[in-house]
Amino acid sequence: MTEVAEVFGAASTTDDVLSGVNLRGKRILVTGVSAGLGVETARSLAAHGAHVIGAARDLTKAKGATPQVQKFAAANGGTFALVELDLANLKSVRACSDRLLAQGEPLDVIIANAGVMATPFGHTADGFEMQFGTNHLGHFVLINRISSLIPAGGRVINVSSDGHGLSNVDLEDPNFERTPYEPFLAYGRSKTANILFAVGFDRRHRSRGVRAAAVHPGVIQTELARYMDPKQLAAFVEHVNQQRVAQGKGPLQWKTIPQGAATSVWAGIVASADEVGGRYCEDCHVSEIVSGNFSVGVNQGVRGYALDPNSAEALWKKSEELVGESF
Repeated sequence: MTEVAEVFGAASTTDDVLSGVNLRGKRILVTGVSAGLGVETARSLAAHGAHVIGAARDLTKAKGATPQVQKFAAANGGTFALVELDLANLKSVRACSDRLLAQGEPLDVIIANAGVMATPFGHTADGFEMQFGTNHLGHFVLINRISSLIPAGGRVINVSSDGHGLSNVDLEDPNFERTPYEPFLAYGRSKTANILFAVGFDRRHRSRGVRAAAVHPGVIQTELARYMDPKQLAAFVEHVNQQRVAQGKGPLQWKTIPQGAATSVWAGIVASADEVGGRYCEDCHVSEIVSGNFSVGVNQGVRGYALDPNSAEALWKKSEELVGESF
């Protein structure tokens, strides 16, 4: 009898996706484990026996947010440990990578989950525009520095967003030195960079059996929206719903946090490597390339520019130039 792979979708949770999966002996790094999706991602993996390393900028906050992760790890043969990582400070990123390299233990999966959204204009410790510097460059340096720890069969999952449809990257002006700063324009650039980084990393490492993909978790109420005024957020949701109605769709369906974390876990653990490698996924499936008008929360699919191999190479070179390190 042929086993039929279960089909998951928008309503699937982390527990649905990992049902019957044994992760004992697997070591998995998850960034951003002080709230929301990162905590749930870590919990679900630890609950299936994985050794989870959770990275966070504020270890006190992360410790307070993760007692359930510790509890599920202890009950199911997994472990959970924290490591300090401030993605907006390359000194911290390099210290974190040095610590992991010194331990020398394999990392079967890396889920680059941490990020910021629609921040006021500002810069990282190294002078990069805050969203591009945190969401892309911090993970670019971390993952490339520890890539030797990822064994054959390993995966890197970059948490992106349908917000990538707001903008392609701008490699001529990545820090908004000449472009007027718009919070969501900057967010879109950084999320496109997350996808292009997955494309570039996958190309470099697939010959040794290591694959990379990017995912959109869905629209979820988490701390990610903390920089948005509540009235601004309400107006945004109203705008999205008006567009959805105009297209004959129902109102915006908010995902729960376990539903939001499901695609990261699906792409990192459950989906076939050849299916997701170098691709963009949402609702626990690989997305189709779309064109035409785009609105966050209305459209599904991935913009072609976010998967363009030439753009991925150009971003890789520009990122190396910006961080002063070659990979």
